[in-house]
Amino acid sequence: MPRVSADLTRPMVKGLFVATCLLSIVSWYTTEQGMALYLSVWFALLTSLGVQGALILVAWLIGLNKSRRALLGVVYAITATVSIAFSYVSLYTWFSARERPAAVERKLYDELNSSLGKTQELVAAASAEAQKHVLALSEMGTAEKSVGFISRAQDADPYLRAVRDAVAREAQTYSTAYPEGSGTGLRYTAFERYTKLARQSADRLEAAQNAINEFRGRLKPLDPTENQLRGFRQLYDGMPWSDVTDSLHAAKIERPQVPAYADFVDRSVTGQEDLLVSFQELFTAPTARHVFSFALAAFIDIIVFLLAFASGPYFFGSSEQNWVAASAALDGLDEQIFVRSLLSKLTPTIRGMARVEPEKLTSGEQQLCFVLVSKSLAIVQEADGKQFYLLDHTIHELLLECLATRGLPLRASATARV
Repeated sequence: MPRVSADLTRPMVKGLFVATCLLSIVSWYTTEQGMALYLSVWFALLTSLGVQGALILVAWLIGLNKSRRALLGVVYAITATVSIAFSYVSLYTWFSARERPAAVERKLYDELNSSLGKTQELVAAASAEAQKHVLALSEMGTAEKSVGFISRAQDADPYLRAVRDAVAREAQTYSTAYPEGSGTGLRYTAFERYTKLARQSADRLEAAQNAINEFRGRLKPLDPTENQLRGFRQLYDGMPWSDVTDSLHAAKIERPQVPAYADFVDRSVTGQEDLLVSFQELFTAPTARHVFSFALAAFIDIIVFLLAFASGPYFFGSSEQNWVAASAALDGLDEQIFVRSLLSKLTPTIRGMARVEPEKLTSGEQQLCFVLVSKSLAIVQEADGKQFYLLDHTIHELLLECLATRGLPLRASATARV
């Protein structure tokens, strides 16, 4: 039998071999890149080479060795799981290198706009209230100068009532040399002092409003998350929250939440984080990108297995081909000459199946028939008082295929006969 597969003379087998090599390189590269996110460069390189080599060799062994396919299948499944997992991480990281940061940045932009909107509402309300306080205190100072006794009056506004009470308590410390009444006096100057403080508070609140408007004008959806968060944190920390609380007459206000940096990471700091993020999103909130990355990683290894499984017997020879080669060696003949001799001894049965008489067989042919009978590819049949080996049609086809391309010994033998 000619070593057609070993010599790579069949175009289809050549194509399968090239396709297997190309896809194996792709699978190795994606596996190595995924491992490099988690392991050191040399560990990732050596481990990925070992994994990919095991995948190819086990796939070939499954195609060649029928007796241990279950065990080899388990080995391949474990190895393929490792390869697919790291290939998926590599592909996912590559696909999401641009898309994921942009999505995170847009999400953070929306979150910051929401927080800025709530902050602006609080500051605007406090600023409006502070302007009222400035106007009211200014009028109180004028009234204290012209009429007097303003600190004794009651006020519905908690802030203004607190100012009146503070001025009244301060007046109690004055001596009788400063009686209460109209005209410029210590009570008038106290109201004027509180008016200045209220005006300063109003100015701070107005400046905070301008700062919010300016920041919102600078903020862009695709700005890096670090820049967005740093700018928002500086603005947030610079807000006059005490003035807002005092102006709104609240003991405590509910401030807008500052987005956490960990929730808006557009780049992973370590390879471990890439690995965890990719699998966490795959199992919790998968998107088309996750599914495509995983499907592509699995597709490559599955196709590599199928190609190696299909092409392996052509390169290394199937079990039946090896039986024929060993039997031919036992007779000291070339494989094609051995097959031609065996085919010439076959006769048809009534149903058209090939059979041969044991007495006509050489020792090598006898050994081949023994193996075929043990593998249920031939049976011993009795007819007309004789025994025959009845060959399975697949073995008959295999023997005929062995002569499809004549080798040099077969051509030389044919020439010698002529």
